[in-house]
Amino acid sequence: VSNHGGRQLDGAPSSISALPAIADAVGDRIEVHMDGGIRSGQHVLKAVALGARGVYIGRAMLYGLGAMGEAGVDKALAIIRNELDLSMAFCGRTDIGTVDRSILLARTV
Repeated sequence: VSNHGGRQLDGAPSSISALPAIADAVGDRIEVHMDGGIRSGQHVLKAVALGARGVYIGRAMLYGLGAMGEAGVDKALAIIRNELDLSMAFCGRTDIGTVDRSILLARTV
């Protein structure tokens, strides 16, 4: 799920807002991955809760690469992983496979 270029189109839906309907439409027939807007572990968790089986975090890796080279990419990935672990713990989850929409407030779905 991606809205590449959507940021230039006034009124285009964000990837995260389009994700639930797409995940519902395809069910378990294909894996759904989301691209765009992933900046933290909380974003990863929300995308998974809304049906994504994977997310792309290119911007964070590029920031890390620009700041510290390969070590910066490692650091950016570690930060996102730690945020994801902490966010899951706040939801009482220890396994990403158990994450679903029940962890979200109704108005965020």
